[in-house]
Amino acid sequence: MTLRISVLDQSTASRGRTQAEAIRETLDLARRCDALGYHRYWVSEHHNSDSIVGTAPEVLMAAIAATTRRIRIGSAGVMLPHYSSLKVAEQFRVLDAIAPGRIDLGVGRAPGSDRLTGFALNPHSNAADEFPRQVLDLQAWVSGQPLQEGHPFAAIKAHPLGPTVPELWILGSSDYGAQLAAHFGLPYAFAYFFSDGRGVEQALDLYRRNYRPSERHPHPQATICVWALAADTEAEARRLLHTRELWRVGFEKGLRNALVPPDEAAAQPYTEPERAVIDALRRKAFVGTADQVSGRLHELAQRLELDELVIVTWTYEPQPRHRSYELLADAFDLRRTAADTSL
Repeated sequence: MTLRISVLDQSTASRGRTQAEAIRETLDLARRCDALGYHRYWVSEHHNSDSIVGTAPEVLMAAIAATTRRIRIGSAGVMLPHYSSLKVAEQFRVLDAIAPGRIDLGVGRAPGSDRLTGFALNPHSNAADEFPRQVLDLQAWVSGQPLQEGHPFAAIKAHPLGPTVPELWILGSSDYGAQLAAHFGLPYAFAYFFSDGRGVEQALDLYRRNYRPSERHPHPQATICVWALAADTEAEARRLLHTRELWRVGFEKGLRNALVPPDEAAAQPYTEPERAVIDALRRKAFVGTADQVSGRLHELAQRLELDELVIVTWTYEPQPRHRSYELLADAFDLRRTAADTSL
């Protein structure tokens, strides 16, 4: 079985460079990953963060769709409770018109922000409770199928219509998303990097065991998003990891700061509890040479019975991140795989 490898780009901001540069770096990396043979390129939605500045995945996707050739492009994801299902369906129908058959619509229930920012985005406090209904409506509108009989909006269509439709995914890091995806017969992506893998076996088991086949997806289709970093030497990869280590220490304190250079992060006077956070991260991190990282990723995919992994990588400067994706593309022989599947 061929293991497909995809990308999650969170448009991370680095201190000393503008946040606008982070967005342009996302576009650069997308074009590079298209050429390298990656299967999908997903972008995330976060708000009120100085470290993750991709606030509008549908806008980023339009730019990526217009400047790439074959890679699938998606959201990981649109935080649906902030929005109208009809408006999201329309946005992604337009995206599918730009890049027919290449659009993924990943949706999640989490706010992608703090409570106050979530309220500012949508003042309706019960919006998250409406998520299953929103997904049901979105599933119909984005696919061009009629809404259920008696629906108050049954006469409304999401335009533009076309011969292809976006592929709808449910995203999550808990049992809730897995069960919802299974109930609606939709693909499911687990945020492995967010929870350091906690709960992944249970979520995937719930999804597969309770899956209700749908017309488009007669069988369960699952993936996980994993944080990974490869470099030319293990020592260099470990050095680059210092940037994320400092960010993670801040994250545990509720901070969302811009990324700092790895050598500066390594020189921080960490407390013992902070060192414990870093040690735990290092033990679980997929970091090293391309052979080391790809080997561990293969083992993880086999253990979880997955045929696709989505890789997210942070570095202070864009060049090491590009290099990491290049090294892993070679290790997984992605260019040959992409060429074979296009025949």
